[in-house]
Order: sequence, then C-alpha cells, then structure tokens
Amino acid sequence: MRDLPDAALAQVAGFFQMLAEPSRLRVLNLLREQPQCVGDLARACSSSAANISRHLAQLQRHGLVHREGRGTSVYYRIADPSVYVLCDLVCGQLARQHARIAELQARFLKP
Repeated sequence: MRDLPDAALAQVAGFFQMLAEPSRLRVLNLLREQPQCVGDLARACSSSAANISRHLAQLQRHGLVHREGRGTSVYYRIADPSVYVLCDLVCGQLARQHARIAELQARFLKP
C-alpha cells in the first residue's frame, strides 16, 4: 500500500466497505459453492429479493460478483475467487482470537 496513489487507496477502501456488511459476506459465502439466482440467495439469507439484489448490485460494481442471464433467470457467481483468501485469512485470525480467549477463561474460571 505504501506506493499506491490516493485514488487507488480509495478503491481499496471501497473494496473493504463491500466486505463490511454481514449480508454481503453471507451472499459471498453462499456463492462460494456455485452460482445462484437472487431468489435462492434471498431464501438462504432470510431476506427479501429486493434487498439481496441491492447487495448484489454493489458487489458487481466493485467487481466481486459477475451477473449472467440464463433464460429468464439471472445467476450470480464470484468474479474473482481470491476474495475468499482474504475472507479466510480474517476468519482464521478471529477464530484464533476466540480460541485464546476461551483458553484463558477456562484457565482462570476453573472451579
């Protein structure tokens, strides 16, 4: 990041803003396995199709998902699977933090 111009840093910030919304993370996680249509994503997220469509539009604008028509349906898929490397890195770090906290609690809260 050291040599990036301000415009590129703004793009990086926009990328992280896309990942800062739990619903969008849920959608990305659902798309990990296979392309899905809005209705299926909405049901899996217990959300409205309109809400999921808005999230997908934002993800598409930032290049995280790709939209593809199949007959009368529209399916979304991950545009760049490397986004999961970042997500898995963050999730792994959080899991290690939670494990350390649980270990400390178990050690100090023994009966």
